[in-house]
Amino acid sequence: MQVYTTDTPTPQSGRIKVGIADYAVSSDQSTLTTSGLGSCIGVALYDPATGVSGLAHAMLPEIEPGGEPAKFADSSIELLLSEMQAAGADTDRIVAKIAGGSTMFEFTSASGDGSIGERNVETTRETLSRFEIDIVAEDVGGSHGRSLELDAQTGDLRVRSAKTGNHVL
Repeated sequence: MQVYTTDTPTPQSGRIKVGIADYAVSSDQSTLTTSGLGSCIGVALYDPATGVSGLAHAMLPEIEPGGEPAKFADSSIELLLSEMQAAGADTDRIVAKIAGGSTMFEFTSASGDGSIGERNVETTRETLSRFEIDIVAEDVGGSHGRSLELDAQTGDLRVRSAKTGNHVL
């Protein structure tokens, strides 16, 4: 069973592609993938008991009035958790792995509240903490892009980057 927010994610030979400002949930051991994470944040959630997994690719930290929920770190996490529960996951068992949140360009914010990437990471941590979801691994910050693959069978999150190589969280 696969649950999608849009028509964008499509299963292809056990792979589900998650676009920018999108998310997907799987309970059939598919591999969820996303690419193009610069300042965006990738949030991978996994329930090891049921194998239900979810992956979000959020662009901005906090939802704005009238905004598309999958575009924002805080509301995309809420969507993921809701869809995962509907697919049989238990929030007491769900763990998180996060990646992205780079500072891709040097801009000085007038408010001094950090880059979009830094704010995406901070909001993601705060939102997961609010739902009492532990972050068990992360690869955040820096100045490089990333691509992710979440193995729904194992919960492994493969992070690929031209600058830092490939590794598994």
